[in-house]
Amino acid sequence: MKDTDEMGRATQDELRDDLSALFRGAIRVTLEMVLEEELKAMVGARRFERIGSRKDHRNGTYLRRLLTSMGQIEVAMPRSREGGSPADVLGRYQRRSPELDEMMVEAYVSGVSSRKMGDVTEALMGERVGRSTVSRVAKRLDEAVEELRTRPIDGPHPYLYLDATFLDARWARKVENVSALVAYAVDPDGHRRLLGVTLGPEESEASWSELLTQLVDRGLSGVQLVIADEHAGLAAAVRKLLPEAQRQRCTVHLQRNVGAKVPHRLRKRVAREVSVIFKASGLTESKKLLAEFKARWTKELPEAVTVLDRGFAAATRFYAFPEPHWPRLRTTNGLERLHGEIKRRIRAAGAFPDRASALRLVTAVALRTTAVWGDRRYLDLTLLETPEVAQAA
Repeated sequence: MKDTDEMGRATQDELRDDLSALFRGAIRVTLEMVLEEELKAMVGARRFERIGSRKDHRNGTYLRRLLTSMGQIEVAMPRSREGGSPADVLGRYQRRSPELDEMMVEAYVSGVSSRKMGDVTEALMGERVGRSTVSRVAKRLDEAVEELRTRPIDGPHPYLYLDATFLDARWARKVENVSALVAYAVDPDGHRRLLGVTLGPEESEASWSELLTQLVDRGLSGVQLVIADEHAGLAAAVRKLLPEAQRQRCTVHLQRNVGAKVPHRLRKRVAREVSVIFKASGLTESKKLLAEFKARWTKELPEAVTVLDRGFAAATRFYAFPEPHWPRLRTTNGLERLHGEIKRRIRAAGAFPDRASALRLVTAVALRTTAVWGDRRYLDLTLLETPEVAQAA
């Protein structure tokens, strides 16, 4: 019985190998037929055809290797004396079919490191590619980076979300921790839209000013509320470049700041109470809950109460906007999944060889993660047109 199973597996393996060889042969024959037609047009005559209108003469063939999704094939490249070979059919100097480059780009963005890409291509096509090849192919993502950086921003974007994450990249021959600054907004149709990604030496006023300047120059306007963490440099950049916008401090970040001033045994309890404050039915009730919290905890947790009291005003700006929008305005949680995907991919990459490669990958991951945002409306912006909201603003 065992011998029969082994024979069955052997037969299946042989069949698969035979099919692969058949497909490779079909690809080779098809490419050579196309190449022959292209050379005929270049020469002006078929093989062995003697006519006075010919423009060139044939000059034999040479073998060219091409890696395809079915494995490595060798194509007989015809050539002429004057015009050379019809290299445009395969791509000049191209050693892989275009779909393989696309596959490597997709795998690279999805989390396969350049070091492990050779294992993937060897398993799929029987041929390894080197790290330098993957790096060259990944540079195609530069087009996506440039397109995002220069894409016009049309119409008012009332809600702007800003946040940063950090990664290691080589800079001036030394690995440094740099910041990836991300901005997205709610567009006039109520959909979330990724607006920009930049890298800075640190999360500072200069770095945030650079990103916001890019956005304003591309047409960003109508920002009523900026949702972000309470970072001094970010706040200064917003005041300078978006002076009309209010700033909403992320309540989740504020809760974490409060929790840092609380003993471990009380953190869950205090976190629940702080969360309730920012989920109140209105600003009046929220202030009442804050007063109760202060009365309850000032004696035991004075530092935590001080942090909450100082951040309360900035964390309750959302109450001036339509109530259905409140859950989406209180926090920057919409960026958490994006940062999670970036962090996951960064762990596979380790330290980037330079900042350009870091920006390339972070932007590609951000674009892929946010591609689903266009599927459904995030907020109904017609609610901003009500008289009550206009008066509050």
